[in-house]
Amino acid sequence: MEKVNIDGKEYEVIKNYRDALNISDLEGIITDYFDSFDYILGDYAYGKVRLKGFNSKENKNYKEINAYDKIDDYIKKNCAYDCRYFILKGVEKK
Repeated sequence: MEKVNIDGKEYEVIKNYRDALNISDLEGIITDYFDSFDYILGDYAYGKVRLKGFNSKENKNYKEINAYDKIDDYIKKNCAYDCRYFILKGVEKK
């Protein structure tokens, strides 16, 4: 898996559909808010990246609305048809 560093935090690239991942677009917008999520979905709408956090069931902050196993449904229902998107997984520091 490819790993990237954004604002000093390391992420694993789970999916990069249609070459959507652009690090410079993400610098400064992945805030501490996303620290509690296991995964970050980024999709492009009207030329801007939108972010949403998702969790695995093992995460203490898990809620059904942010379930990682529903990410495909979220993309189909809330993102533009065939839009560019990426999924990042936070890498824990050991």
